Amino acid sequence: MLPTQTVAETPAAIPAGEPALPLELLELELSLDGFSGDDAGFTEAVRTAAGQVGGDFLFDLPASGLAEDCRRIAALRVPKGEDGALAVVFALLDAEGASIRVENPDEKTKDLKRFADAFIDVLQRI
Repeated sequence: MLPTQTVAETPAAIPAGEPALPLELLELELSLDGFSGDDAGFTEAVRTAAGQVGGDFLFDLPASGLAEDCRRIAALRVPKGEDGALAVVFALLDAEGASIRVENPDEKTKDLKRFADAFIDVLQRI
């Protein structure tokens, strides 16, 4: 007879194409979960949520095709990992302006990530 796995031994499945969010990003996304506003409200909601997780709001701009189903993108710098290092992440306002999702930079947003890193460098020099 073959051994069977118990529920506790069965690895949790993560849907394809949907990477698990690190704890810091999950906390940020939960802070933004109740968003119900417009483009102007997006900036304030993201700025407030970044502060709640010990991060910084960098800037926001029109998505201009950088992400699917997205009207605006905000760049944030948030603590990541136990050492407290800061990393750039993006908050994206959906096309309807109804919800915000948080994503790590990817191949499509790598140039925006480089811009955010340069922006941080300029701010640190001031």
